[in-house]
Amino acid sequence: MSQTKIPVDLILNRLAESTEEVKEKVQRASEVLLGSLETDISQTPHEIVYQEDRVKVKYYRPEKIKHKIPLLVVYALINRETMLDLQPGRSVIRNFLESGLEVYMIDWGYPKRKDQFVTIDDHVNGYMDNIIDFVRKKHNLSKINLMGICMGGSFCVMYSALHPEKIKNLVTTVTPTNFDTDKGLLHIWMKNTLAEEMGPTYGNMPADIMNLGFLLLNPARLIIDKYIGFFENMDNKKFVENFVRMEKWIFDSPDVPAATFKQFIEDCYKKNLLIQSKLELNGKRVDLKKITMPLLNFYGKYDHLVPPEACNLLTQKVGSQDTEDICLDTGHIGIYVSSKCQKEFTPKISKWLKQREGDEITEPATKTQPKKKKSTKSHRKNSRQTPKKRLSINKGQGEKR
Repeated sequence: MSQTKIPVDLILNRLAESTEEVKEKVQRASEVLLGSLETDISQTPHEIVYQEDRVKVKYYRPEKIKHKIPLLVVYALINRETMLDLQPGRSVIRNFLESGLEVYMIDWGYPKRKDQFVTIDDHVNGYMDNIIDFVRKKHNLSKINLMGICMGGSFCVMYSALHPEKIKNLVTTVTPTNFDTDKGLLHIWMKNTLAEEMGPTYGNMPADIMNLGFLLLNPARLIIDKYIGFFENMDNKKFVENFVRMEKWIFDSPDVPAATFKQFIEDCYKKNLLIQSKLELNGKRVDLKKITMPLLNFYGKYDHLVPPEACNLLTQKVGSQDTEDICLDTGHIGIYVSSKCQKEFTPKISKWLKQREGDEITEPATKTQPKKKKSTKSHRKNSRQTPKKRLSINKGQGEKR
């Protein structure tokens, strides 16, 4: 039997070619990384039209208004609402504006240590209620459209159940409402979290700890694969710019008020009160059957933070006869940044809202002044100020970006 010869010359030639390819790739990467990069996020022009404590409201006006009822977007307390305006080519906000929809979006700001006693009730029946009344009065409407993202969606569900007379249509996206599932590792962790120790230890739940926890949910993909992908594509300017934008958003994370974090863990993750209509805010029960307005519910098939099982029961529990579930083939963030999902996500919402505008569009808002929230006994005991004391509304001289 003849012995197979090793083609040494071919191996050496391939090594030489590979070395040359690597040198060229490194040279291109150096030019990209050392050159000018466009990595700004949240570039769509907007105006700050309302401010209360740390909370602001951004207003986005389309060139031509085609919808009679504006949309208020409520993001989660975790991370920032800038995800919806990550870049011009992947911007939920710009897509809404192109459809002629006026958009208001809450910027929750950065909680300080003094905010550690701010509860879910303060956010829902305080800040949100004041903001919704402001928008209703500004447009002379009895009801407006409401859209929530993740934890912000949970707040929107609570609000719509407590104040159904103020909401025309409700849109929920990757919104956890059923926490009785072990499909996501986050749900398992939260059920075993000593949330009651967060306040005394940290004041608020630190963003750095939350970010570390999110990375550890899937370290192979979120810590290793992601940066390997960056090194493989660092000679691609567009890829690098998008990568940096996403990194900016991921690590721009506010702390979460300790009282809110504790209540969300205890009442939602551990006791699963929301989907059972047993959750109470300031003594009032959040009865999902009182959600009688049209409901559009989006969630991601591959969402590892809020799996489908945490979202898909909502439409069965509300009192509305006009509900729709849409499961997209993506993850938690892909709904908002994937070019494929963008072709379905925002056009569907815009069309769905337009079809449900109805004739009830000129009834005046009943409340004209933001109210002070009545603190509970425990809240008065622990907090030196409530989040309703300072209010400033900018008219005509809003902050523009």
